[in-house]
Amino acid sequence: MAPRQAKDQDSRQIDLDEVARLIEALERDLNSVQGPSKDLQRLRDEVDTLKNVLRSPVRRHHWVRDALHDIRERFDDALDATVAEGIQVSRYVAEIGRILGL
Repeated sequence: MAPRQAKDQDSRQIDLDEVARLIEALERDLNSVQGPSKDLQRLRDEVDTLKNVLRSPVRRHHWVRDALHDIRERFDDALDATVAEGIQVSRYVAEIGRILGL
């Protein structure tokens, strides 16, 4: 990516309310999935991190963007079949990509 494009993407504002709604839905789905999967726990940890970023009195859009990328990467990692069955992975990946402008 060219430096100019990276700077433009970093300066783009993210709809924090939309991110909060996405995280609420993802958290509900994750709560319905059972199992000791390490990938599942990592995904839950990333969701908790983003929730904390959204609750912070200092909301930096690049922090939210980084956290969304991390969640998307967790989905891209080899989540086991239990996780994939319990949540609509493609829906969340597509929504995160849309929010990030990918």
